[in-house]
Amino acid sequence: MAREQFQNLTEPMYYILIALLTERCGVDVMDAVYEISKGRVRVGPGTLYTLLGKFEKEKIILETEVQGRKRSYIITDKGKQILLEEYSRLITLINDGSLYMEGKQ
Repeated sequence: MAREQFQNLTEPMYYILIALLTERCGVDVMDAVYEISKGRVRVGPGTLYTLLGKFEKEKIILETEVQGRKRSYIITDKGKQILLEEYSRLITLINDGSLYMEGKQ
């Protein structure tokens, strides 16, 4: 089910998983997404915590630490595989379209 549900990642999903290649708490994930996307993608708390819950349920990420209300997470091997597949899919899209978009067909 996880592969179907996460077949094509949304931008927030993609950037959250990239951010979680390093262990981070929620606030740090939001900041990292903003930084990695060069300010193009902003993830609010509602979106972030909804996605973190889904990712954790599907074992795409792992909760690593809890300090009061502060929770930290890191991507799992399963999550890295999903992220790599999405990265490869995006590269394929770029390669397939580049000749047409650059008028060189």
